[in-house]
Amino acid sequence: MRSILNYAFYVIGKVLLLAQKTYWFFWRRYLLTQFKSCGEGVYLGRNCIFTCENISIGNDVYIGNNACFQSVHGQIKIGNHVMFGPNVHIHGGDHKYNSVGVYMKSITDKVEGEDGIVNICDDVWIGAGATILKGVTIGEGCIIGAGSIINKDVEPYTIVVGALPRRELKRFDDKTIQKHREILQNGRKS
Repeated sequence: MRSILNYAFYVIGKVLLLAQKTYWFFWRRYLLTQFKSCGEGVYLGRNCIFTCENISIGNDVYIGNNACFQSVHGQIKIGNHVMFGPNVHIHGGDHKYNSVGVYMKSITDKVEGEDGIVNICDDVWIGAGATILKGVTIGEGCIIGAGSIINKDVEPYTIVVGALPRRELKRFDDKTIQKHREILQNGRKS
């Protein structure tokens, strides 16, 4: 009797797993059609939250599970060849808090573009659990370490590690950056 019960649970589990995989397959494809713009070769992890209408995504972008990219009044622009680890958050806005006699939650009089643009350039790797805040540009070739909080612009080819205050390192020296760019533009490396 026990082996029959175990087999039944095994079969039910396999059916549910197949149903879950099918659901995520179609949900991802639906989400890709909802972005402001979306390139080729974009992968979306499971359980992600997006304000799709304000997000533009380039080609060859990987977004890990549990990502949360939100910007109601601003824009989020993601370049090409970008990798996001799991649990990355991009929050492209703020709440107004300076209206006297009104709860912050009740204030809705924001202006389009007031929250600025979050711009993530090409060839960027953002580690697990990183948080990127409004109005930030992350330059080409940057690496953002896991758990980092980014609240100001990051120069190209910089490695940022940690929360505030953060530590910044150069990924390449200036000569190597130039060589790297030339190789990528000439198509010798992908």
